Amino acid sequence: VVVAVGSRTVFNITLKESAAEIEQVVVTALGIKRQEKALSYNVQQVKSSAITDVKDANFINSLSGKVAGITINTSSSGVGGASKVVMRGNKSITQSSNALYVIDGIPMYNVSNGGDTEFGSRGATEAIADLNPEDIESMSVLTGASAAALYGSSAANGAIMITTKKGQAGTFSASYSNHTDFLKPFVMPKFQNRYGTGSYGKSSGSPIYSWGEKLTDAARTGYTPDDFFETGYVTTNSVTLSGGTEKNQMFFSAASVNSEGIVPNNLYDRYNFTFRNTSHFLKDRLRVDVGANYVVQKDQNMTNQGVYSNPLVSAYLFPRGDSFEAAKIFERWDPARKIAVQYWPQGEGGDLRMQNPYWIAYRNPRNTDKKRYMANVSIAFDILPWLNVSGRAKIDNTNSIFTQKLYASSNTTITEGSTQGHYTEIRNTDEQIYADVMVNINKTFADNKFSLVANVGASVNDTKSKELSYRGPIREVGIPNMFTVFDLDKEKSRAQKYGWQEQTQSIFASVEMGYKSMLYLTVTGRNDWASQLAGSPQRSFFYPSVGLSWLPTATFDMPEAFTYLKLRASFSSVGIPFPRFLTTPTYPYDETNQQWLPTTFRPIEQLYPERTKTWEVGIDARLWNDLRLAASWYRADTNNQTFQPTVSASSGYSSMYVQTGNVRNTGVEASLGYGH
Repeated sequence: VVVAVGSRTVFNITLKESAAEIEQVVVTALGIKRQEKALSYNVQQVKSSAITDVKDANFINSLSGKVAGITINTSSSGVGGASKVVMRGNKSITQSSNALYVIDGIPMYNVSNGGDTEFGSRGATEAIADLNPEDIESMSVLTGASAAALYGSSAANGAIMITTKKGQAGTFSASYSNHTDFLKPFVMPKFQNRYGTGSYGKSSGSPIYSWGEKLTDAARTGYTPDDFFETGYVTTNSVTLSGGTEKNQMFFSAASVNSEGIVPNNLYDRYNFTFRNTSHFLKDRLRVDVGANYVVQKDQNMTNQGVYSNPLVSAYLFPRGDSFEAAKIFERWDPARKIAVQYWPQGEGGDLRMQNPYWIAYRNPRNTDKKRYMANVSIAFDILPWLNVSGRAKIDNTNSIFTQKLYASSNTTITEGSTQGHYTEIRNTDEQIYADVMVNINKTFADNKFSLVANVGASVNDTKSKELSYRGPIREVGIPNMFTVFDLDKEKSRAQKYGWQEQTQSIFASVEMGYKSMLYLTVTGRNDWASQLAGSPQRSFFYPSVGLSWLPTATFDMPEAFTYLKLRASFSSVGIPFPRFLTTPTYPYDETNQQWLPTTFRPIEQLYPERTKTWEVGIDARLWNDLRLAASWYRADTNNQTFQPTVSASSGYSSMYVQTGNVRNTGVEASLGYGH
């Protein structure tokens, strides 16, 4: 704006904010901050309030319904249970389709303690559930492979970028928050009350089916599983401290999650401690950021799908004509054995091996004690105003102990025939070491007509897991309910040891060229050397991405309704290594016969990494300053799927590995919002 001075000495000028010129910055792959207008793919921002206003012990569940293109399925494990997060559909048939979690630019190995299936009922938590939501500053959700192409093998499934809080300079602040939720079953099945125990209209035939003779009015107990469920609760307490000077900032937080589930004797407790310090040296040219986290978690009776040790099976199938009040006194004193034994006159229910649901809850307990510590350091040095070098390193170690106690008089099918009880102890150790180094360029040319943002670097990611377990029935001449490894039947007890290590070494580069802040071209490339590929004809794999972003509102004079308009298109090809151990003959151990078995699959000749190719086009707009619209069309094809079909026994093998098939996901995403 040009104003003539003339003879005037006073000028009243009002600056009008232009939303189109606000340079919004988002965190993308490898923690690289980029202008939103330059992105050629869909990135959705999530504020920390979205996960702290209504808290969940696993904060990932709080994202449900807040991000387009993402599906979150919570497990049946209860409070703190693992969640399956799938973006734009399942891509791999045999491998995981879960999203990648990235904390402050560092990918996290989302280890889970594992969950049982049909004949077990052990629930599962996961590493991401250990994070304290009060430590989160913001999140960026990268739903497409192009958005996360720099991250390697997990990038095809999208990524959730989490930025944690730092200390604030110039002020000291302290905060305390408390949040309590109460839990009740949301929807219950309807039960009939006309027929009693039995089948085909007779009182015999089945101890669990309720299709026997018609019940009289007096015999209708009106039982529903609500009589078994309790009112659960989740209480979260958090304290944060933040402050510092211009040269040094500190952040500290402590939080606790204490809960009881709706299933009796289901508990989950977690305690988080976080420390972070950021320092500036050499006239702010050198920045050092260090952090540490310590997590203590204890859970009891996290229940997954399964029948034998799942109290919900017998609670749901309790006979309609029997009194549930009698079952609530789940154990009775046995004078002959001088111990309390299970009371369950309804019987095991055929193949389901049912027990009293309260007996399962209190006398078949499963406990996990987990301790996890993380430490990270990040260093950045400005060589020139437009050139800097940075490096990061992180260790993430977890130690856990799982125990299962089956008290005397539990169903002998699950105690391996023992009337004295059964004991299982599993020790897990999971370790991750990650390090990377990057050279970063951010420069403009030709009177700011052209811009260049480039990042070139290398990384190494090493993960390992070890498990040692010992289980078995308590010997018949031993002391009942003596849950130690010393009192187990030496003939039937079993020891098992399992472990693996994977390492991926990578080089990567990203180049973004801009013209007049209205047209941006982005090209990325990464090459991975994954240990899973050792011994295969392809020892590494390269994958590129290219994207174009154009802002018509910065090119033409658009109608006032269009405050901001961006058109974008991208393509990416991402590789995923096949599962470990396929290129090296393995010899399974038969714990029953205590001997090594020969390999059972045919030697592999040609195996290649699984690959996902993704195309995406989209539009982002702001109308009348405050109305935000985003829409995308995408298509993702995943091929080189790895299968293990059975083969003829005459070949000398039971199965072989082949690669075939293609999984295609295509769809449209749209989101609408209001406000800045």
